[in-house]
Amino acid sequence: MITINKETTKLLSFTILSLLFLALNSILCKAALVNNYIDAYSFTFLRLFFGALTLLSLYYYKNKKINLSLKTNWTTSFMLFIYAICFSYSFMNLDAGLGTLLLFGVVQITMLLSSLFLKEKISLQKIFGMIVAFFGLVYLLYPKESFDLSYIHVFWMVLSGIAWAFYSILGKKSTDAISNTMDNFLKATFIGIVFYFLFNINTLHSSLNGVLLALLSGSLTSAIGYVVWYKVLPQMQIITASVIQLFVPIISIVFSVIFLNELFTFDLALSTVIISIGILLSIFSRK
Repeated sequence: MITINKETTKLLSFTILSLLFLALNSILCKAALVNNYIDAYSFTFLRLFFGALTLLSLYYYKNKKINLSLKTNWTTSFMLFIYAICFSYSFMNLDAGLGTLLLFGVVQITMLLSSLFLKEKISLQKIFGMIVAFFGLVYLLYPKESFDLSYIHVFWMVLSGIAWAFYSILGKKSTDAISNTMDNFLKATFIGIVFYFLFNINTLHSSLNGVLLALLSGSLTSAIGYVVWYKVLPQMQIITASVIQLFVPIISIVFSVIFLNELFTFDLALSTVIISIGILLSIFSRK
């Protein structure tokens, strides 16, 4: 029999909230780009910039001071920037639901390999649950009738998924979620400025709607969402964190149907059920 105590309920609540915010990031980004409200680079930079401002404000409110170090967190911050910039450019062509599914499929594979490399103990039940969830993912992605993809945008999303996986793995060492996430966003914003000058980007444009969507994505679904995610990561195995993130594309697909008028099919419904069963098998034990 599965028992859920107060601490588990709190962990589940924070996890669900973070997964919801991760899914909304795809919807906000796709809505901004598909309507040509803003270009991919500007959306990424403003998302990181507004996220950094929000986290600075939260950190100062909590501690009444700002502590910054130039010696730490550069790897994590670079992973955050790579995830964010490739995420935006890939959504110039990919649908929100499919893009998110591809993103977190890559995340799961990367984190699975990392957990094996780090020699985490994996139970048979967890392995079986992973296989079921991954089967649901493959079923949904398997080509049916017309299945046209832009491989360069798929490549950007694969890079984004690898970067997010390492960002999550490094986050397991976090001891102060707000401080670490604030530092990551500040350094990622700086990397974004360097990126602008290195690649001489000259196709920038924005509108009020684009800036507002970047503000919402940066301040709420990214800044707050990642703080919550860094809060729960130290309390679970890498493999559990990887599997549970497969809920994100399910949520994203539902939102994309509601807000972006993307199609909801029988295959989508069936794969959602299969993935959900696999995730539940992986994250719950009888103990």
